[in-house]
Amino acid sequence: MERAHPSAPGPLQGFRIVEFAGIGPAPFAGMLLADLGADVVMIDRLADARAGYPRMALNRGKRSIALDLKSEAGRALAWEMLASADALIEGFRPGVMERLGFGPDEVAKRHRKLVYGRMTGWGQSGPLAQSAGHDINYVALTGALSLAARPGASPSIPPTFIGDMGGGAMFLVTGVLAALLEAQRSGRGQVVDAAIVDGTALLGALIHSMRGIGAWVDRPERNFFSHTSPFYDVFECADGKHVTLGAIEPQFYAQLLQRLGLDDVDPAAQYDSRAWPELKARVAALIRTREREHWCGLLLGTDVCFAPVLDLDEAAAHEHNRARGVFVEVDGKRQPAPAPRFSRTPSRAPQAGPLVGEHTEAVLMELGHAKEDIAASRAQGACA
Repeated sequence: MERAHPSAPGPLQGFRIVEFAGIGPAPFAGMLLADLGADVVMIDRLADARAGYPRMALNRGKRSIALDLKSEAGRALAWEMLASADALIEGFRPGVMERLGFGPDEVAKRHRKLVYGRMTGWGQSGPLAQSAGHDINYVALTGALSLAARPGASPSIPPTFIGDMGGGAMFLVTGVLAALLEAQRSGRGQVVDAAIVDGTALLGALIHSMRGIGAWVDRPERNFFSHTSPFYDVFECADGKHVTLGAIEPQFYAQLLQRLGLDDVDPAAQYDSRAWPELKARVAALIRTREREHWCGLLLGTDVCFAPVLDLDEAAAHEHNRARGVFVEVDGKRQPAPAPRFSRTPSRAPQAGPLVGEHTEAVLMELGHAKEDIAASRAQGACA
């Protein structure tokens, strides 16, 4: 297949990834690879094409071909696509790809250099491998959710950020990129088993390291990360909006006290947790006397480690995020911009995700099929 894709800059230009379409972190990983310039071609379900699914921002920069993988003709077309691919990614439960006939062993027989990226919640093996689960469950099992607990309240985290995308998709991308580099040297592909529980546990490496040397305290009343200190928490303002303080280091804490006018508080006693409840109540009462905008004017951009809690619309409008282009609009809808930034090979500009099956004909023609052959495959129900 000719390795061409319109508007494909980025450091991964020239690489082709075949994504077996699914939901959650695997499509997000595919989006990141497409942002970086890879030609990501999704194999979507024929039924989804006929249902007329809408464009998805999570599929920006990708192309879509709709195949019936339960038909012999549809599977043959998928094998043709894999023959020219550098990597495959999929996010099904363990065993699904094997039942479809595209398990790692079968793929390796035909394409020994292909990198095979697998995304699951619990992993390809282990007692829970075949169980259903979601982000909140994976984060809970690794101990990460417990770190978000406030005294007297149930722990809570933003949905999908920590497990699905952080512990899942980001590690799938890391693994696929590392395996692609190794395959260029060895000429051999390998399976990348990216489990959300594995990645989420690894995201806690700093906490485990601190705990190992006694710098992390399991008792929340003595651990500033547990929202019990006066210098690391979310505080409510007079208008009901919120701000955050994170003055962990002594020099930042001293500046915070000075700017809040708390001249009678000894900055050297910052980590005397016995004084925290009273001082925190005092700081909270002070913050509640003025609106969020006042505290932004006083503290934002200083070294007290301060930021307002913004909703999604406010975040997109904030001057820092606008200056960096953190958010973009595509067809009138907001999306986060690609990250990270590259000095020489910039990422692909975000664009609308494809309709399911939108590129079936174009991709099959790149494989060498004539329009008459494609029409015949459609008539057989192999593709849309």
